[in-house]
Amino acid sequence: MTLYEAVGGFDVLLAVCRQWHELCLADPVAEHPFSHPGQHPQHDERLAAYLSEALGGPPLYTAGYGDESHVQRLHAGNGPHEELDDVCLRLFDRALADVGVAAEAAAGVSAYFRDAAVAMRAYDADVRLVPDGLPLRRA
Repeated sequence: MTLYEAVGGFDVLLAVCRQWHELCLADPVAEHPFSHPGQHPQHDERLAAYLSEALGGPPLYTAGYGDESHVQRLHAGNGPHEELDDVCLRLFDRALADVGVAAEAAAGVSAYFRDAAVAMRAYDADVRLVPDGLPLRRA
């Protein structure tokens, strides 16, 4: 069984993403990247598509939105922000629990999401550091 299947599929991941978004908007540290004018109106759906594919589900992200280089460029060049990352990761774990994702699956998704967040730090300094053709990060 893939982690995607263990979580419950796309609809569950979308619910997690939507809950996480709401939790972040309500947090004074985490709200900034979720409330700025450049926030994509379908952020939650795009993130759910990315997570679905990364966790072993269908290729929803790469078939419709882009590749890992695209994702990295969206988040690159903002300088170090470990406090923000830590708060967002804690809220992501809370969203998993709020939605009712089973503990073992939630732990796997959380570990993946943490690793992906840390990997994004490689491009904190400048978006031009992101190479073309990065493969999608998979759990």
